[in-house]
Amino acid sequence: MPETNILLKSGTNELEIVEFYLDEEKSTGEYRGYYGINVAKVLEILQMPELTEMPEVSHPAVLGAFNLRDEIIPLIDLAGWLGRKRKEKEPPKVIVTEFNRTKSAFLVSGVTRIHRINWNEVEAPTDYVSSLTANSITGVVKISGRIIFILDMEKICAELNPNAAPIKEPAEEIKTAIRTRKVKALVADDSTMARNIIVSILQKAGFQVHAVENGDLALRHLRDCRRKAADQGKPLSTFVDVVVSDIEMPVMDGHTLTRLVKEDPDLRHVPVVLCSSIITETLHHKGVAVGADDQVSKAELNELVDRVYALLDQPSA
Repeated sequence: MPETNILLKSGTNELEIVEFYLDEEKSTGEYRGYYGINVAKVLEILQMPELTEMPEVSHPAVLGAFNLRDEIIPLIDLAGWLGRKRKEKEPPKVIVTEFNRTKSAFLVSGVTRIHRINWNEVEAPTDYVSSLTANSITGVVKISGRIIFILDMEKICAELNPNAAPIKEPAEEIKTAIRTRKVKALVADDSTMARNIIVSILQKAGFQVHAVENGDLALRHLRDCRRKAADQGKPLSTFVDVVVSDIEMPVMDGHTLTRLVKEDPDLRHVPVVLCSSIITETLHHKGVAVGADDQVSKAELNELVDRVYALLDQPSA
């Protein structure tokens, strides 16, 4: 793979994706499908390692585990998870990832290169495409005359680990305060699964939630709230109190959304919480650079309500 500068500036709406492919056997012949994953989630790319069988795996796509610098990493056959039959045409590659503070590896047929693109080049899949792919695709991008599908890797790992710990309930006094104040949250996340989980967490805590699929739609909603507030002579908080946004989203990412909100004199007082699987100590500075009020990893969803509520003005006694 060619060398590339992955340290992109924050809020430029750019990303870099590792393009890889799966060679598949179909009844109509061979097929090569192209896919992409955010560079921020990729630790390294390896040759096929020596595997140790894992007892009682939850899914047949889990091939086993291997030792990488004293860490045990599970290996997932991506074609198998997608319900495809991978054709062995060349030695496969292994993409080692880290997101939601968990390391996993995915077996693919090969890796081509890294592309730097703008999020507005990434199209959200249509409802029809999503239904045909079990909502496992979060974006589609056309590069060099071919279609590259951006996979919802969080959904894959969540389905492979269905026994994850349940989300704890926030303190009753916080729920009461949120309901009393009728706190309104705007949620932006392109993953149907993640968006539904976050909306459910906030609604159970008493938030009134409006949810959208990307940063562009979120910004449009905020500007609409601003217009309604001005027309009705009411404070902006009548319509929105806080924004909870993913980072990786088609059309406009969460970093760009945050930057544009904080640059707007009418919107900048609205707290923005970035909630993403790629929030790590290494990448935390990017959210700080665009003015995010807080950043919560999707591995820390138990903390989401408390941290969102902490940003709001406390109700008067």
